[in-house]
Amino acid sequence: MGVSKVNEMRLLMTPFLLALLWFCGREAGAEERYPPPRFVAAERLERLKAAFPAIDEIFHRYAIDKHIPGMVWGIVIDGETAHIASFGVQDLVTKTPVTQTTVFRIASMTKSFTALAILKLRDQGKLSLDDPVTRWIPEFAHIELPTGDSAPVTIRQLLSHSAGLPEDNPWGDQQLSAGDATVTQWLRQGILFSTPPGTRYEYSNFAFALLGRIVTRVSGVPYARYVEREILDKLHMASATFEVSQVPTGKRAIGYRLQPEGTYLEEPSLPHGAFDSVGGLQMNAEDLGRYVAFHLSAWPPRDGPDAGPVRRSSVREMTNRWTSSNLTARRVDGKLQVVDAGYGYGLGIRTDCRFERIVSHTGGLPGFGSVMAWLPDYGIGLFAMASLTYAAPVEPTNRAWDVLLKNGGLQRRESSPSPLLLQMRQHVINLWNRWDEVEARQVGAMNLLIDVPSAQRHEEILALHEQVGKCTGAGPVIPENWLRGQVNITCAHGTVGAFFTLSPIKPPKIQYLSYRKLADDKERLSAPTGAPAGVDCFKKEQ
Repeated sequence: MGVSKVNEMRLLMTPFLLALLWFCGREAGAEERYPPPRFVAAERLERLKAAFPAIDEIFHRYAIDKHIPGMVWGIVIDGETAHIASFGVQDLVTKTPVTQTTVFRIASMTKSFTALAILKLRDQGKLSLDDPVTRWIPEFAHIELPTGDSAPVTIRQLLSHSAGLPEDNPWGDQQLSAGDATVTQWLRQGILFSTPPGTRYEYSNFAFALLGRIVTRVSGVPYARYVEREILDKLHMASATFEVSQVPTGKRAIGYRLQPEGTYLEEPSLPHGAFDSVGGLQMNAEDLGRYVAFHLSAWPPRDGPDAGPVRRSSVREMTNRWTSSNLTARRVDGKLQVVDAGYGYGLGIRTDCRFERIVSHTGGLPGFGSVMAWLPDYGIGLFAMASLTYAAPVEPTNRAWDVLLKNGGLQRRESSPSPLLLQMRQHVINLWNRWDEVEARQVGAMNLLIDVPSAQRHEEILALHEQVGKCTGAGPVIPENWLRGQVNITCAHGTVGAFFTLSPIKPPKIQYLSYRKLADDKERLSAPTGAPAGVDCFKKEQ
């Protein structure tokens, strides 16, 4: 049999072999085909816990500096509350110390519970996020839209603060006790818009009041009862309630306003009503820790049981940036700080010079301030509640992230190479060691040798060989994702990075292949269109 005939048979057999490899991988289980990223640092937990005293000092100092009567804060790691600490007293009369069981109002952090309720109903097929608001709130049909070409306002726009309704703090804070009849009357009288619907971000308490009404209409259960039954009870958040009267007096933090002369004025406790969905919840630190842990448990995407009470995919959907809000830049201690902020569903989403994704929300009501924040890719969250008007402890939370970064324990999950990348690794190395057009056609997609003809590719590899000298070995696949990866090849005069991307159809083949000398072993190559990357302005400014 001639050489050409052998090569022809190899080309014919390759699709079958690749399909067989794919079938075997499929039979092995989706966990192996699509492995989730994992934490690999051996001392990660120990390092994180070693930072607790420094974080406690930050929050403690903040409470003193801001004259906060009582505050509690906590740290959540990998789905569990790892640490809770407190400062001050529940009230200035009995001076009962704040503990992890002291109940505080969480104010606007309630909006994330409202979003969960809407998504749960969506997942059950009872509503669509693209439903016009008028479908569930007929009274909204009386609302005159700001322009003749405005599209109907949707549930999705209410969730993402893009419905065109005006920013309404602190007016909204005083509406917690408003009744359903009052809201209905407001709708019949008409409400005003600040921007055309769907064009930009603007924080609206009224939007989330409407979402609470939608939960009631769709479920047939009053909003507060639905959230208690379908979310709070299932997360075992026993202290969480919309009713102040249900909180034992000995467990309730009293809210205060600091007067100009330095004295404290007790803020009247706001009753619940039609604006419960805006900011009506209250709970203790143990339960707020459980709630943050629930959100973190949705990461990373994976197989396995989905315990709920809302699907993991829907919880992650809340953290997509559906509306951009603002981009800010400033210098702190000579370093550039850039924050790109937006809003998901009931949650704020930020990217800064440190992290690609910070999920958070603050809360503020007369007498209270709160914050919760987490890093989904790092498995860690922070929260704090304070008994002073609008004193959300955002500043110490941001400083705590810096402590954890400096400590070295704050490390993101690392991707594991998929079997498909592992199967292609040796072919990528073979083609570097000795370019072979037959093998390239076997493992390459139909475009590979069209984009870069075989002779040109061969010349480029030979020229690079001349530059780097003899090569002695190749490292493991460094995955960018399940279908893109890099192999570093060690040579006498530097390291060559071999970057390859697989095609989207089965059986997958190499659609893009690049060999390049690296500036150093840590350099990461990317596809022609560019790989996703976080903001790295801290590093660039040093």
